[in-house]
Amino acid sequence: MNIRTIATEPFDDQKPGTSGLRKPVPTFQKPNYLENFIQSIFDSQENYQGQRLVLGGDGRYYNRTAIQTILKMAAANGVGRVLVGQGGLLSTPAASCLIRKYQAFGGIILSASHNPGGTDGDFGVKFNIPNGGPAPAEVTETIFARSQEIREYYILDADEINLDQPGETQIGNMTVEVVDSVADYADLMASIFDFDAIGNLLSGGFRMVMDALHAVTGPYAKEILENRLQAPNGTVRNGEPLEDFGGGHPDPNLVYARELVETMYGNNPPAFGAASDGDGDRNMILGDHFFVTPSDSLAILAANATLVPGYAQGITGVARSMPTSQAVDRVAKQLGIDCYETPTGWKFFGNLLDAGKVTLCGEESFGTGSNHVREKDGLWAILFWLNIIAKRGQSVEEIVKDHWQTYGRTYYSRHDYEGVDKDSANTLMENLRSGLSNLPGKVFHGYEVTLADDFSYRDPIDGSTAEKQGIRIVFKDGSRLVFRLSGTGTHGATLRVYLERYEPDSSKQNQDSQTALGDLIAIADEIAQIKTMTGRDEPSVIT
Repeated sequence: MNIRTIATEPFDDQKPGTSGLRKPVPTFQKPNYLENFIQSIFDSQENYQGQRLVLGGDGRYYNRTAIQTILKMAAANGVGRVLVGQGGLLSTPAASCLIRKYQAFGGIILSASHNPGGTDGDFGVKFNIPNGGPAPAEVTETIFARSQEIREYYILDADEINLDQPGETQIGNMTVEVVDSVADYADLMASIFDFDAIGNLLSGGFRMVMDALHAVTGPYAKEILENRLQAPNGTVRNGEPLEDFGGGHPDPNLVYARELVETMYGNNPPAFGAASDGDGDRNMILGDHFFVTPSDSLAILAANATLVPGYAQGITGVARSMPTSQAVDRVAKQLGIDCYETPTGWKFFGNLLDAGKVTLCGEESFGTGSNHVREKDGLWAILFWLNIIAKRGQSVEEIVKDHWQTYGRTYYSRHDYEGVDKDSANTLMENLRSGLSNLPGKVFHGYEVTLADDFSYRDPIDGSTAEKQGIRIVFKDGSRLVFRLSGTGTHGATLRVYLERYEPDSSKQNQDSQTALGDLIAIADEIAQIKTMTGRDEPSVIT
């Protein structure tokens, strides 16, 4: 066994964002770039020698190459066993499932989530901790600090592993086990949901379509929906994972999942449509000519949780990211349970889930999940909706509108300005921060500001704090504007503007969202000078 010690120098751009380190593929292909970051992960961990590691990714370009490198480095660093998904594939929620089930010391997930793939696309590396969730800030900060002082990494001379053949192989003193990427996750779903009820729905003439966007969810959706639940063949579209996602953008929203949207808004559409993203942790839900906002989806899942066997005893609490609408807050209040408001980033839900404070959690960025894993989970959310439909016998639109009748409607939208010049975006945010103290009491288009701040969060479990998590402007009637810069892009900056207005009057709940939010859209531009600062007349994406 020949372990080589390779001299290296630090890269100054290896600070992980909200979901790990994401960069264009050519950046990761630089000599030692991937190796430096992986060695920094190992160097930041304690007592992992001889233990299990989970490894896999969303199948994008460079996934297989990176896995072979990481396996050799894991062996050189003393890892005992690596569970790697067949074909190098593991959805993010499936990786979390494996980490928890097999008590791994962590997992390395290779994905840039909803970012484009291919030779000139994006790639990403994320480390998950033993609870199956994303590494918290103190861990990612330690990894980054190590990456800034690294001078060598360790790698074993070894042949490449056949990732397509299940079974065990030795690399030095380490065992590599290529496992079925889908089986454990599918079994977990069967333990949560009423597969008999959903199966009867799908085999009884109920028409649905699931668009996997040529991303990692395809094999999972085919196994669960078409094989186990007997949905007709072809229910899952674009189900083969491709290195470039078929040239598409694996982001399940109204712009990038265009094929699905055209189907659901076309002639004689199916009753139910859904999509997931690159690594399988996001979801979009559509009915017949009807879009469900992620914020509403979280609230509806919470309100109907007892219809699902896995939550039949009720839920202990809910959590949402700060920019997510307050629709779920109203459900929590009626149920008499706690609702927690956290920063954006799934890692902030981990402590609440581990402590049993919450059962369901979600973000407006098409992510929902529960205590079954420690990641958001796209296919889980889709099955949850199918379980509700099977039990209630109503359409998607009927379920949503019944919810509005009970809890009121929260008009909500997110406007994304992608690829904005970073300096301009940062200046816009700093200008907002500097003017926050002057906003309370001012009136814009009839809306009086009552609160303006930069959201900070104190974790109720470990006492850690997170500051500068998004600028909030709250009006007297409860309407909100939120501004933040996304940490998931790799080109320029993405400015996200969130708009929210509550409407309890059922006679006023059928407006188009952009129309209902028109005044708030104008106020957001007036306060932040969006058009002037970004040079954009309109958002890149509206959801």
